[in-house]
Amino acid sequence: MIIDVNNEQEMISTGKRIGALLNGGEIIELIGDVGSGKTTLTKGLALGLAIHDNIQSPSFTINRLYKCRDGLILAHYDFYRLSDAGIMANEISETLNDNKTITVIEWGDIVEKILPADRISIRISALTESSRRLEINYDYVA
Repeated sequence: MIIDVNNEQEMISTGKRIGALLNGGEIIELIGDVGSGKTTLTKGLALGLAIHDNIQSPSFTINRLYKCRDGLILAHYDFYRLSDAGIMANEISETLNDNKTITVIEWGDIVEKILPADRISIRISALTESSRRLEINYDYVA
């Protein structure tokens, strides 16, 4: 599926619509260059999950957890500053197997080996300074 958004507000609205559909256990890999809108999309996902906390990029903290509707948890990871997953590989493995957690991963190539094939991948590409293209793929493994 391809979705074009024209500005930051449309990116947040798109994320909100996606977030409203999530039930727990989903793994979402966000792929895109620095400044492409990965954290902005996550802010929208959070709104769709009834999170009203200030969503911040976990670039320096590596991960942030947020309480959601229906007793769910949003786990937001950003591996941009890591060259090796190290002990984070163990933590994320546990998170990936929790059906009450929605896991959002930025810069997932660092943990590619432990990510299941059964995940949602959203590639964000800049079309202009403010518009983006989202290519959404879901690889379902039965």
